[in-house]
Amino acid sequence: MARWNLDPLIMTAELLVSELVGNAVRHAKGPVGLRLLRGEELICEVSDGSLTTPRIRHAAETDEGGRGLQLVAALSQRWGTRYTVTGKCIWAEQQVP
Repeated sequence: MARWNLDPLIMTAELLVSELVGNAVRHAKGPVGLRLLRGEELICEVSDGSLTTPRIRHAAETDEGGRGLQLVAALSQRWGTRYTVTGKCIWAEQQVP
């Protein structure tokens, strides 16, 4: 990201990657893949072998988990899921300055 002159986006991208990869490792199956795509936006894609649709949970104050996709939604410009031949890809988009 530094080679792309995207230093201001690094911290947020790290949080997005951490949440999306962590969710894939905990809840999905098969190999987990990660791609960062730079265009008019910075897109973080995490793929896995599961067809389970991710959903935002509304965790109670005392719950230790369940806020990951809320965090992804808050930190990204847009996010979503698309299905592939081998599973799914969850992506999150950040505006490039």
